[in-house]
Amino acid sequence: MAERQWSGSSLADRQSVRRRALLDAGLDLLGAEGGPAVGVRAVCRRAGLTERYFYESFPDRDALVAAVYDEVTERAHTALTSAVASATGDVPALAEAAVEAFVELVLDDPRVGRALLLAPLTDPALMNRGLAALPAFRALVREQLPPDADDAERRMTAIGIIGALAQLFGAALDGTLDVPRERLVRHCVALVLRASPGR
Repeated sequence: MAERQWSGSSLADRQSVRRRALLDAGLDLLGAEGGPAVGVRAVCRRAGLTERYFYESFPDRDALVAAVYDEVTERAHTALTSAVASATGDVPALAEAAVEAFVELVLDDPRVGRALLLAPLTDPALMNRGLAALPAFRALVREQLPPDADDAERRMTAIGIIGALAQLFGAALDGTLDVPRERLVRHCVALVLRASPGR
């Protein structure tokens, strides 16, 4: 039996559009400047939908928050992977491409940065999820480090770089670090290069 159509769109299409609206509203609230304020009613108001449609897509508030976080995590990983893959030249060029890509993602759209870096520190639904996301980012950094260093050195360096950058960007996002974007990029690139084994 064919699926009914309303105004040229199927039920599945309309559900997808509503789910996207809820995710966008969730990002607005999870990445809000004053800190996460994500509730089912607030999300529905932001999305212009009723709670009935919320529960069509998500079983509860925490499921929405997790879905939003998973999306921004995937965006961050994709941005870094693409920057590394497209970078040409030496290690400094690689480091600059990666830092610029991350800056563009988390500072040009602060909602994404706050949802990715700050929300896991305060939202109980994300604390374990934030920890679970770290190994993929550490592995990405470790793979770019000079192969002549031993594995333990590469792992320690990757952990240190990710930790330092997360703190720097977190401070820039919460307002405790107020420096021009260009200076932040230069500092982060220099930090990565100083930390790299053999440099």
